[in-house]
This record gives sequence, structure tokens and C-alpha cells, in this order.
Amino acid sequence: MSTLLPCEIVEPSSPATASVIWLHGIGDDGQGFVPIVPHLKLPASLAVRFVFPNAPIRPVTCNSGMAMRSWYDILELSEIRKINEQHLRDASNLIIDLIKAENEKGIPCERIVLVGYSQGGAVAYHTALHYPEKLAGLIALSTYMGITKDIANTVSASNRSIPVKVAYGKQDEVIAERAARLAYDTLKDLNYNISWKSYQMGHEICVSEIRDIGKWISGMLC
Repeated sequence: MSTLLPCEIVEPSSPATASVIWLHGIGDDGQGFVPIVPHLKLPASLAVRFVFPNAPIRPVTCNSGMAMRSWYDILELSEIRKINEQHLRDASNLIIDLIKAENEKGIPCERIVLVGYSQGGAVAYHTALHYPEKLAGLIALSTYMGITKDIANTVSASNRSIPVKVAYGKQDEVIAERAARLAYDTLKDLNYNISWKSYQMGHEICVSEIRDIGKWISGMLC
């Protein structure tokens, strides 16, 4: 296993029996979502460890080459993002290392949920859909799928039945609904167990969405 990404960790009050790996968006860091954890109101009996990794720092083409935390380079801010696909695959491998690290701590794959926001959601999509062992679920927040080409032939059979929850803001001016819908429709057409919910918000997280995320995680781990 390679060197693990630095992460913010929120441990449960009792020994963890499940984990949520939550990926932030471009320019943010793992600390950004830590304050949400208590507002999810998860039952203490679930004993969930939250892992918030920090993306590598790299130059981002669409931001004039400015270096920032970014899971991959974004080449063009078109509705359907043009990205460095190898960077996305590399980022997915970093998350796979975190999944394996949770396994070594006694958390089986079927007790691990992946959550991704915005750019982090594209990495979460790719990781969950291609991971060779069954995961507990995937939650895609205000995001898109970075690589859709030939996806029907590349996804893992192990995760064809996992629950996938998609959340999107009706006033989102960063991620086009067309891009978010493309990811949803792609998986719907492949008969994934996927659902879509829209919120009255922009490119952000709202209170009602946080409540739903808590319910989704609980449902995936119960």
C-alpha cells in the first residue's frame, strides 16, 4: 500500500464497526465537512468512523494554473467537464488505499460508504463503480461522472446492486444539471439502484440535505 492521504478522522463513541469516506470538492480540504457529522444524527449504535481525506495540491488548468487541493486537473469548465482522466484514476487509487486501510482496522467493505461532493463526487463515483468488492453505498452530492466512456463494460459486478443516492441543487451554477443528470441516467440505464433528489439551493449543502444524508447513511449501514 502506498503512503496514505492525510485525513481528518472523526471517531464514534464506541469502537467503529462502519466507515464513511467523504471526499471534498476542489479548493477545499477534509476539514470542510467535519462540522456536518453531528448534524447527521446517526444512531450511536452504528458506530461510524468518518474519514475526510485531503486531496493532493496540484496546478489546475481552468484556474490559470493556480495550485490548490484538487483530485485531478480540470482542463475546461464546460458543462460536461474536460478533465485529466489519468489524474482521476490516480485519485481513485488513493481512495482505494483508504478503503484497504479501513479493512485493516476491522471494517469490511460492505460496511463502508463513499460520499463525494462536487469534484470529490466524481472520484467517489469512479471508485465505487469499479471497486472489486461490494461496498455499503455511494452518495453523490452536486457532482458529475468524470469518465463515462465504455462504462457498461468497465464497472465492477460486485457493486451493481449497491444503493446510489444523488443530490443536486436546483440553483447550482457550478455543476450543470445536464452533467449531474448524465451520471444519474447512465447508471439508471444500467439498472443501478439509484435515486435522485433536488434541493432549493445552489452549489452547496443545505439543512434538509444534511438530514437526508444522515438517513441515507443509516439505511445503507443498518
